[in-house]
Amino acid sequence: MKTSFLRIFAFSALVVLTNCKDTAKEAVTEEAKEAAVAEETAVSYRANTDKSSIAWKGFKPTGSHNGTINIAKGEVRVADGAIESGNFAIDMKSIVVLDIPMDNEKNADLTGHLKSADFFDVEAYPNAMFEVTGMSTENGQTMLSGNLTMKDATNNISFPVTTSIDGNTMTLTSETFSIDRSKWNVKYGSKSFFDNLGDKFINDDIELKVTLVADMI
Repeated sequence: MKTSFLRIFAFSALVVLTNCKDTAKEAVTEEAKEAAVAEETAVSYRANTDKSSIAWKGFKPTGSHNGTINIAKGEVRVADGAIESGNFAIDMKSIVVLDIPMDNEKNADLTGHLKSADFFDVEAYPNAMFEVTGMSTENGQTMLSGNLTMKDATNNISFPVTTSIDGNTMTLTSETFSIDRSKWNVKYGSKSFFDNLGDKFINDDIELKVTLVADMI
């Protein structure tokens, strides 16, 4: 009897550990800062919205969902291969769910829920905004910092990126990082706001991976 109990306990623990995968490292999050100002000699690049996007992944005790969000527009100013200033808009109405087949009604249900006032309230807040506040090197990594405005809140985040320039095209790719959605008042199913959720909660951490392709103006 004791052996059977231990086996059941071990199996249950394995399931919990499997479903509660650790998310990527959270971006350093601070109060909003002043936007960066580029030197006059910096070169301007405009976001290629057909090639730029943000991949996202959200977690709950029973698994995860993932998808993409489009970058609506943006411009950065670059000098010596480094971004000196810039901003881009994120089209929150473009949220797409990829892990559920498009013809499955659960895809539409989840997409609609994410766009609703429970989550990102895209009717009231159609765009999120990112404004560059600086770039730095920390422990051998290039860190991009900027003010992320989502819904009615703005916080400064810093995350690792790589940049490259090929002819007239600049590409910025971030490492996968996470943000704590509760800091932008995305409250649904969050233990940061509700204490009676049991195992029906949704993790506060959302994983993001940014790909920004921009062409010289």
